[in-house]
Amino acid sequence: MKKIIALFLLLFLGIAESASAQGVTLPSVNLGFKTLSNPNEIVNTIKIILVLTVLTLAPAILILMTSFTRLIIVFSFIRQAIGTQQMPPNQVLVGLALFLTLFIMSPSITEINKNAIQPFLANSIDHEKAFDAGMIPLRRFMFNQTRDSDLSLFVRMSKIDKPQSRADVPSSVLIPAFVVSELKTAFQIGFIIYLPFLVIDMVIASVLMAMGMMMLPPVVVSLPFKIMLFVLVDGWGLIVGSMMKSFG
Repeated sequence: MKKIIALFLLLFLGIAESASAQGVTLPSVNLGFKTLSNPNEIVNTIKIILVLTVLTLAPAILILMTSFTRLIIVFSFIRQAIGTQQMPPNQVLVGLALFLTLFIMSPSITEINKNAIQPFLANSIDHEKAFDAGMIPLRRFMFNQTRDSDLSLFVRMSKIDKPQSRADVPSSVLIPAFVVSELKTAFQIGFIIYLPFLVIDMVIASVLMAMGMMMLPPVVVSLPFKIMLFVLVDGWGLIVGSMMKSFG
């Protein structure tokens, strides 16, 4: 560990020395406390605090507004249905769900980068217009995956005027409706996945009962058969392909 830390320090010092030799300007951060008398400085400080707070919640916000929720729940159902406990590990399932999310959301991400991020970086639009432009593809994606019943439920609970079009539905109503719809869809898919493995467990339990081997747990015998069935039918390929198609 000491050698690794020393190696990173040497690499950092080498990069810094090379940058200084070439006249490259490196950023610096100064932290401190001082008395503020200008109201504009106070407002800017509050904005920085709010931005830092939002950044800490950004991963959870983005996860709930994309296809990640449905993917990770279905993958967890698969692992529990097979009965392999911690195989695949959580890191593998989360990583697979993240990369599939990037693949599914790539059209929306491209549109956000083109219509919101790049114009904002070029100072052609302000942050409010960039936010509105970035929400358009996300709202379109969430509307396509949200059930009308769930959307109507949150519209009624929010006590707002009945929207005449999708543009009239606020994001504060759309996002929870989308999350509830994703949970419902993921649990429906999980139920369908459970059925064939449940049949195998019942058959194995009946055979063991008929043979008088009641002391042997059926899970011990059924696990190899469930793994073999899942591999023979190319289970991961079928599940991933079906999940991709479920998002249209």
